[in-house]
Amino acid sequence: MSLLSQHYDSMNRKYPKDRLMLVFDIDGTILDMRCMILNLMQTYDVDQGTGYFSQLGIEDITVHENQVQHLLVDLGISLDEQQNIIDWYGEHRWDRENVLHANRPYPGVLEVIKWFKIQPNTFVGLNTGRPEALRQDTLRSLNELGCGYHIQFQDEWLKMNPRGWDQGVAEAKVAGIRQYLDAGFRVIAFFDNEPNMLEAVEKGFDDNEIFLLHADTIFESSRSQLPPESAEGEEYDLTELISDRKLPRSIDFVWHGINDEANLRQLLASDKVMWGECDLRLALTGSDLILRHDSFAEAKYLEDEQWLTLEQFLQLIQPTGKCVKFDLKTGGSLLKLIQDYLGEYPISVDRLWFNGNIEHLHEEGFTWIAERFSGTIIQAPVDFLTPLVCTAPKKAREILQMFESWGINRFSISWDTENMSTFFERMEEWGYQVNIYNVPNLDTFLRAVLMLPSSITSDFNFPQWNYYGRGSGQNNHHFEYIPKHEFLAKYI
Repeated sequence: MSLLSQHYDSMNRKYPKDRLMLVFDIDGTILDMRCMILNLMQTYDVDQGTGYFSQLGIEDITVHENQVQHLLVDLGISLDEQQNIIDWYGEHRWDRENVLHANRPYPGVLEVIKWFKIQPNTFVGLNTGRPEALRQDTLRSLNELGCGYHIQFQDEWLKMNPRGWDQGVAEAKVAGIRQYLDAGFRVIAFFDNEPNMLEAVEKGFDDNEIFLLHADTIFESSRSQLPPESAEGEEYDLTELISDRKLPRSIDFVWHGINDEANLRQLLASDKVMWGECDLRLALTGSDLILRHDSFAEAKYLEDEQWLTLEQFLQLIQPTGKCVKFDLKTGGSLLKLIQDYLGEYPISVDRLWFNGNIEHLHEEGFTWIAERFSGTIIQAPVDFLTPLVCTAPKKAREILQMFESWGINRFSISWDTENMSTFFERMEEWGYQVNIYNVPNLDTFLRAVLMLPSSITSDFNFPQWNYYGRGSGQNNHHFEYIPKHEFLAKYI
């Protein structure tokens, strides 16, 4: 993936006005054909009243979909029965029901496709050895699989094999790429799991600008046919494809739990994360505001515990241009104290964000904020509404509209909320801004990015990017490791 990323960047710089296209094979490259084999074998058991495959798992299938006899030999099935199974398999392999529902994508491949689809002037084409007769069912099955990613594959960018099963497949794939070129696309990459297909494309085009990627899954042809300039990969890894400098500018990235100096230093050192979230609590004296996740009832005060006061935080962050998200644990006097401090250390409303639970602030607290800080982001978590959004959308929307009338203009949902993708889709349809929080690691963070929410809140504990967020200090806990390099000591 890292080599692909480098090639894509190079082509973008070289051809900034061209329509770039990446072309994917389907079977064995996007779709894990072991799923189809498993489904067919277990369907055979049901159809024939046998039990050969009842204990068969995906991991037990190590053969290409055209070589299932090797699987039968390994399972110790008699020669006569092997032939019966092979005949049945050949007859039913491409049944409509099997095409539509038996296939599953490899982990990460749809995320990779989505990443390229959201890039400007970048397109994804499909190039398969399947015959034309399967065009509509192929499109339907892929679009159903891609629905959760908002991926839509177009009919005109799907190239099928006009000669039928197992006839001239390599020639058809070369011809498919030529058709893309003739349509005005610049093909910059071709993905296939079979080495001979990559070899055919290499021989068919001599400009060396088509990146050849061997999806090293299960293949039929000889590995010796792999072109020397091709790359191999076993995983579709977003963390190798996307760097922090490629993050979409349209998403607000929020560093969760800027409650201590170590986290604050990292936020100030980052040129990509503009928002820092601090958890506000009343100090034990009740006359000052401190940055602490838990109440003193939840996590007792420790003698060596150090925290920033809100005054210290504002002093440090105000001149930097960074933005502040206040996570409000209570309303009432806490809100008035924030207003007083912002009077002394003023920050423009476009750099302010207030977040609070409905049960903590109630209507009174949200309307108080909206009246005094017009134009700022006012957010509330609404994970509790997910069942209603999914099953009673009319009622859910009435409740959201009531929250809107209080001044709330952004809603937050945890990444691990059940039916989160459905919730997100509905909220997007209704035109609401959505923040995703509880994003635990880099892989999950990048998958959240692909959903294109309004904002993402994370601890930014991403060693791959040299971010070492310590977390908010919930239950007096921080991540164990700390940055291995010095941050901008001038800030503190």
